Amino acid sequence: MKKQQLLSVLSAGLLTLGMAGSADAALVGRLPATTGGTDYQAYYDTVANLTWLADANYAATSGYATANAGGLGYNRINANGRMGWQAANAWAAQLTVSGVSGWRLPDTIDVGNDGATFTNFYQGVDYAYNITTHSELSNMFFNVLGNKSYYDTSGAQTGCTFPDYCLTNTGLFSNLQSSDYWSATEYAPDNITSAWFFSMSSGSQIRNVKNKMFYGWAVQSGDVSAVPVPAAAWLFGSGLLGLIGVARRKSTNL
Repeated sequence: MKKQQLLSVLSAGLLTLGMAGSADAALVGRLPATTGGTDYQAYYDTVANLTWLADANYAATSGYATANAGGLGYNRINANGRMGWQAANAWAAQLTVSGVSGWRLPDTIDVGNDGATFTNFYQGVDYAYNITTHSELSNMFFNVLGNKSYYDTSGAQTGCTFPDYCLTNTGLFSNLQSSDYWSATEYAPDNITSAWFFSMSSGSQIRNVKNKMFYGWAVQSGDVSAVPVPAAAWLFGSGLLGLIGVARRKSTNL
């Protein structure tokens, strides 16, 4: 086999292993459903260093919610993808996509009941509208997707209207609901019964009791492309490099 042909085979092999792609975009496609395709199952946020599942209601579209519908309280699941807090966490924890596990619900930084009395609710730190930090969901809503809250920081309405209200941009993601999404973080003053959630319809971050039925969106810390390549894939790459070595030796002996 000629050297140029071997290099072409190696290049194709590296693409198959998912080792090629743009690194200068805020959201970079990960886990293509088809080899070499752009039907990505996840997107890596290069700024926040988080990988988000492309389908923001995967519990429903994957059939998980239908298969596990029922339960009580914190563990209740509806076929439409809404789940109690504990059920949502359990769903994310058991999730495996293209061999990648380690998924979770998004985190919230609880800074100590700020705004819980609805004082300065339009621009509070963790319990309010217009929170652009302290929450992975709020960061996605405001900073990545560029959506606005139902109220601005002065308390004036921003004009969000039916049917999607403030979720005017869903970006590259599918099935992102104009509704409430669970955070993995419990509400510190009452961590037994309450947890944080973010409203994709109003742009507000609030807490609620864990038996409420909200959606779950799976996320992962870091870049899933950094997950070690399976042994079989490494053997494939090593074999290609070996072939190039043989070709070079033959070329030298000619």
